[in-house]
Amino acid sequence: MNKSEINPMPDFFDRYIDLVEEPDLLTAMKLSIQNLKTLDVSFLKNIGDRVYAPGKWTIKQIIQHIIDNERIQSYRALRFSRKDETVLPGYDEALLASNADTTNRTIEDMLEELIVVRQSSILLFKSFSEDMYLSKGICFNREISALGLGFVIVGHEAHHFNVIKERYYPLFK
Repeated sequence: MNKSEINPMPDFFDRYIDLVEEPDLLTAMKLSIQNLKTLDVSFLKNIGDRVYAPGKWTIKQIIQHIIDNERIQSYRALRFSRKDETVLPGYDEALLASNADTTNRTIEDMLEELIVVRQSSILLFKSFSEDMYLSKGICFNREISALGLGFVIVGHEAHHFNVIKERYYPLFK
Protein backbone atom coordinates (compact mmCIF):
# COMPACT_ATOMS: atom_id res chain seq x y z
CA MET A 1 0.00 0.00 0.00
CA ASN A 2 1.17 3.50 -0.75
CA LYS A 3 1.65 6.51 1.47
CA SER A 4 -0.74 8.48 -0.77
CA GLU A 5 -3.57 6.26 0.51
CA ILE A 6 -3.25 7.57 4.09
CA ASN A 7 -6.40 9.59 4.58
CA PRO A 8 -6.63 11.69 6.58
CA MET A 9 -2.97 12.47 7.17
CA PRO A 10 -2.84 12.57 10.97
CA ASP A 11 -1.30 15.59 12.64
CA PHE A 12 1.59 14.85 14.99
CA PHE A 13 2.26 11.53 13.22
CA ASP A 14 2.73 13.31 9.89
CA ARG A 15 6.19 14.49 11.03
CA TYR A 16 7.33 10.86 10.84
CA ILE A 17 5.29 9.78 7.82
CA ASP A 18 6.69 12.67 5.78
CA LEU A 19 10.25 11.42 6.36
CA VAL A 20 9.59 8.22 4.40
CA GLU A 21 10.63 8.79 0.81
CA GLU A 22 9.61 5.38 -0.54
CA PRO A 23 5.88 5.46 -1.36
CA ASP A 24 5.28 1.71 -0.80
CA LEU A 25 5.18 0.63 2.85
CA LEU A 26 6.63 -2.87 2.57
CA THR A 27 9.42 -1.66 0.31
CA ALA A 28 10.17 1.16 2.76
CA MET A 29 10.35 -1.34 5.63
CA LYS A 30 12.69 -3.63 3.69
CA LEU A 31 14.92 -0.70 2.70
CA SER A 32 15.13 0.34 6.34
CA ILE A 33 16.54 -3.10 7.19
CA GLN A 34 19.18 -2.67 4.48
CA ASN A 35 20.06 0.73 5.95
CA LEU A 36 20.37 -0.75 9.43
CA LYS A 37 22.74 -3.40 8.10
CA THR A 38 25.04 -0.74 6.62
CA LEU A 39 25.33 1.43 9.73
CA ASP A 40 28.83 2.25 10.92
CA VAL A 41 28.56 0.28 14.16
CA SER A 42 32.12 1.05 15.22
CA PHE A 43 31.38 4.77 15.02
CA LEU A 44 28.20 4.33 17.07
CA LYS A 45 30.21 2.36 19.63
CA ASN A 46 32.79 5.15 19.78
CA ILE A 47 30.05 7.62 20.65
CA GLY A 48 29.38 5.38 23.63
CA ASP A 49 27.48 7.16 26.39
CA ARG A 50 28.21 10.67 25.12
CA VAL A 51 25.21 12.89 24.57
CA TYR A 52 25.00 16.20 22.72
CA ALA A 53 23.22 17.94 25.61
CA PRO A 54 22.37 17.19 29.25
CA GLY A 55 19.36 14.94 29.66
CA LYS A 56 19.50 13.53 26.12
CA TRP A 57 19.55 9.80 25.43
CA THR A 58 22.62 7.73 24.63
CA ILE A 59 22.85 5.87 21.31
CA LYS A 60 21.76 2.66 23.03
CA GLN A 61 18.79 4.41 24.63
CA ILE A 62 17.76 5.80 21.25
CA ILE A 63 17.92 2.36 19.63
CA GLN A 64 15.89 0.86 22.50
CA HIS A 65 13.33 3.63 22.08
CA ILE A 66 13.01 2.84 18.37
CA ILE A 67 12.48 -0.85 19.21
CA ASP A 68 9.87 -0.05 21.88
CA ASN A 69 8.05 2.38 19.60
CA GLU A 70 7.90 -0.12 16.75
CA ARG A 71 6.37 -2.73 18.99
CA ILE A 72 3.76 -0.24 20.20
CA GLN A 73 2.89 1.00 16.69
CA SER A 74 2.63 -2.58 15.37
CA TYR A 75 0.32 -3.47 18.24
CA ARG A 76 -1.84 -0.46 17.44
CA ALA A 77 -1.92 -1.40 13.75
CA LEU A 78 -2.92 -4.96 14.64
CA ARG A 79 -5.80 -3.72 16.79
CA PHE A 80 -7.05 -1.27 14.17
CA SER A 81 -6.72 -3.81 11.33
CA ARG A 82 -8.98 -6.15 13.30
CA LYS A 83 -11.64 -3.43 13.67
CA ASP A 84 -10.97 -2.89 17.37
CA GLU A 85 -12.50 0.51 18.09
CA THR A 86 -10.95 0.87 21.55
CA VAL A 87 -9.33 4.28 21.90
CA LEU A 88 -5.66 3.59 22.56
CA PRO A 89 -3.63 5.88 24.80
CA GLY A 90 -0.29 7.43 24.07
CA TYR A 91 2.72 6.21 25.98
CA ASP A 92 5.32 7.83 28.16
CA GLU A 93 8.57 7.43 26.23
CA ALA A 94 10.60 8.87 29.11
CA LEU A 95 9.14 6.28 31.50
CA LEU A 96 9.91 3.43 29.12
CA ALA A 97 13.44 4.74 28.52
CA SER A 98 14.15 5.15 32.22
CA ASN A 99 13.08 1.56 32.85
CA ALA A 100 14.98 -0.04 29.98
CA ASP A 101 18.43 -1.08 31.07
CA THR A 102 20.71 -0.84 28.05
CA THR A 103 23.97 -0.76 29.99
CA ASN A 104 24.81 -4.44 29.57
CA ARG A 105 23.70 -4.68 25.95
CA THR A 106 25.82 -4.23 22.87
CA ILE A 107 24.87 -2.03 19.96
CA GLU A 108 25.20 -5.07 17.68
CA ASP A 109 22.69 -6.98 19.82
CA MET A 110 20.28 -4.08 19.86
CA LEU A 111 20.48 -3.56 16.08
CA GLU A 112 19.88 -7.29 15.60
CA GLU A 113 16.78 -7.02 17.79
CA LEU A 114 15.58 -3.99 15.83
CA ILE A 115 15.99 -5.91 12.56
CA VAL A 116 14.07 -8.90 13.93
CA VAL A 117 11.29 -6.62 15.20
CA ARG A 118 11.16 -4.97 11.75
CA GLN A 119 10.98 -8.36 10.05
CA SER A 120 8.07 -9.21 12.34
CA SER A 121 6.38 -5.92 11.41
CA ILE A 122 6.85 -6.69 7.72
CA LEU A 123 5.14 -10.05 8.18
CA LEU A 124 2.30 -8.43 10.10
CA PHE A 125 1.69 -5.76 7.49
CA LYS A 126 2.09 -8.29 4.65
CA SER A 127 -0.82 -10.21 6.17
CA PHE A 128 -3.18 -7.23 5.91
CA SER A 129 -5.79 -6.94 3.18
CA GLU A 130 -6.40 -3.50 1.66
CA ASP A 131 -9.38 -3.06 3.98
CA MET A 132 -7.23 -3.92 6.99
CA TYR A 133 -4.55 -1.40 5.98
CA LEU A 134 -7.17 1.32 5.71
CA SER A 135 -8.91 0.47 9.01
CA LYS A 136 -8.63 3.39 11.40
CA GLY A 137 -8.61 3.91 15.09
CA ILE A 138 -7.80 6.54 17.66
CA CYS A 139 -4.47 6.64 19.44
CA PHE A 140 -2.82 9.55 21.15
CA ASN A 141 -6.08 11.45 20.52
CA ARG A 142 -5.62 11.24 16.75
CA GLU A 143 -7.30 9.17 14.08
CA ILE A 144 -4.85 7.08 12.10
CA SER A 145 -5.02 4.02 9.87
CA ALA A 146 -3.00 0.83 10.19
CA LEU A 147 -1.23 1.96 7.00
CA GLY A 148 -0.37 5.29 8.61
CA LEU A 149 1.07 3.49 11.62
CA GLY A 150 3.26 1.40 9.32
CA PHE A 151 4.73 4.56 7.84
CA VAL A 152 5.14 5.99 11.34
CA ILE A 153 7.33 2.99 12.19
CA VAL A 154 9.71 3.67 9.31
CA GLY A 155 9.65 7.45 9.68
CA HIS A 156 10.19 7.36 13.43
CA GLU A 157 13.36 5.34 12.93
CA ALA A 158 14.49 7.75 10.19
CA HIS A 159 13.85 10.69 12.53
CA HIS A 160 16.06 9.27 15.26
CA PHE A 161 18.88 8.28 12.92
CA ASN A 162 18.74 11.81 11.47
CA VAL A 163 19.15 13.13 15.02
CA ILE A 164 22.13 10.84 15.53
CA LYS A 165 23.75 12.11 12.32
CA GLU A 166 23.00 15.76 13.03
CA ARG A 167 23.75 15.91 16.73
CA TYR A 168 25.93 12.96 17.74
CA TYR A 169 28.30 12.70 14.78
CA PRO A 170 29.55 16.30 15.31
CA LEU A 171 30.78 15.26 18.75
CA PHE A 172 33.77 13.80 16.87
CA LYS A 173 34.56 16.64 14.47
